[in-house]
Amino acid sequence: MKLAGSCHCGAVRFTVESQSPYPYQACYCSICRKTAGGGGFAINLGADYRTLEVEGEENVSTFHARLYDPEDPQSYEESPARRHFCSRCGSALWLYDPRWPELVHPFASAIDTPLPKPPERYHIMLDFKAPWVEVPEGEGERHFERYPDSSLEEWHRRHGLYDA
Repeated sequence: MKLAGSCHCGAVRFTVESQSPYPYQACYCSICRKTAGGGGFAINLGADYRTLEVEGEENVSTFHARLYDPEDPQSYEESPARRHFCSRCGSALWLYDPRWPELVHPFASAIDTPLPKPPERYHIMLDFKAPWVEVPEGEGERHFERYPDSSLEEWHRRHGLYDA
């Protein structure tokens, strides 16, 4: 599925091909929460990095988050992942991690293409959610204290939604 996205001010527009476009996974870690907002969480999609085309690339900046050890909050390391955002309006656009060079993870909040509704939702990194956030409960809502039990691709394949 071809996805089109943009920042809030329109200085950056992008397209990318995604085989896993269902926005099913809400991440509540402090990095996603503070850099992408969106109700205290962020939703990343999976896409093919080779297909990423960007207009207004001169307005894109990157950020390497600090990864903290919950057992030792004074220690941290810089994440190799690069979070891309608009330098003019601050909109979170996509995440790229060189450890998985074939992938790019656009933020669902930046996608302008209508996205399909997922049959279930994963709420991940709940150990780090803000105390004011209420996590949806009930049928179709799965909870994970840290990482989920499957990758974006595995989840899409399991539900027969992977567009190879």
